Amino acid sequence: MRLLIQRVLEASVAISGSVKSRIGMGVLVLSGFEEADGDEDLAWAAAKLVRLRIFDDAQGVMNLSLQEVNGEALIVSQFTLHAQTKKGNRPSYIRAARPERAATLYRKFVLLVQSELKKDVATGEFGADMQVALVNDGPVTIWIDTKQRE
Repeated sequence: MRLLIQRVLEASVAISGSVKSRIGMGVLVLSGFEEADGDEDLAWAAAKLVRLRIFDDAQGVMNLSLQEVNGEALIVSQFTLHAQTKKGNRPSYIRAARPERAATLYRKFVLLVQSELKKDVATGEFGADMQVALVNDGPVTIWIDTKQRE
């Protein structure tokens, strides 16, 4: 499982010209799943996301978590996070989970983040052609891979 986490002042997802979800200050999370992902990956990533200290404290130091700042989360599924570009110029997505499996993992992940955050989480629409807009704050962008956990 891979997450691309962006600290945002605001973010939104539109589908066919209509806004589906919008958040204020918090995180936009692009999430990619692979066949080997399981409940342990989902739980670890949800806990890490909610507790990651990437928000400024009163001294301007990144010392506060999404929980502590009462921030919002927008989670969007993005299979292209598992692109392999070693051979040729056309990315391969062979490591990405098949749509049925990825949809299940995505739904579980969203529920786990909601449980950890103790509030609703905004989402995209799995499999839809989405337009994602954001105002990256900082900019702060963090990459997490549950298989590497670094």
